[in-house]
Amino acid sequence: MEIYQGKKKQLYLEKNSIAHLFSFPVEEFMEVREYQRDDWIIQEGMRPAFLFYVLEGKAKIYITHQNGKVSLINFINENEYIGEMELLHDVYYTKGIQALTKTVCIALPMHYYRTKLLEDTKFLRELTRFLSVKATLMAAKYSQLLAFPLENRLADFILQTADEGVYKEKHVVACDYLGISYRHFMHVLTQFCNKGYLQKEGRTYLIKQFNSLDALAEMLKNK
Repeated sequence: MEIYQGKKKQLYLEKNSIAHLFSFPVEEFMEVREYQRDDWIIQEGMRPAFLFYVLEGKAKIYITHQNGKVSLINFINENEYIGEMELLHDVYYTKGIQALTKTVCIALPMHYYRTKLLEDTKFLRELTRFLSVKATLMAAKYSQLLAFPLENRLADFILQTADEGVYKEKHVVACDYLGISYRHFMHVLTQFCNKGYLQKEGRTYLIKQFNSLDALAEMLKNK
């Protein structure tokens, strides 16, 4: 993880303004942080000390169940928040958040900004809109388990988790997230390879036909 300093921070913020999010200046104690793939943004079991806003990249949310099983439960994309529930409630939701690609976030220390943020109507309107969209997308995810075949959902999952055209998520994680058997998963993944959508390279898969996968994934969004 890198924290941008001095001119690098200034130049990045000039190209990626966040003024539209708040009614007050936040630059004084704000950090700009860069994470590489597989870096932990929030370690599971540790209460986040910052409210993050993703400017670039994407991340994934994990949770460990009481029986020790680890599940991928959702994704975080550009222009989304991390730690918003901890900002609103004095409760920690014990999730781990890991970068999927190079990810750049602004990080606001909660101990300094919490009161100001919770009194900022401009920020709260934006946060309410974000939470509403997030809830809608989560509901849509579960309806898709019944409404669409695995081909569409796997194509979307591959595009969500790929980094620079390379898909390398663990099969058991994908099966758990998609709610399907390992055998069914491997059958469709092999079909994608046979059709030329993917090319297997060791334990990873190169995406060879983005358009084909995107056409399958797009059907989920047009439901």
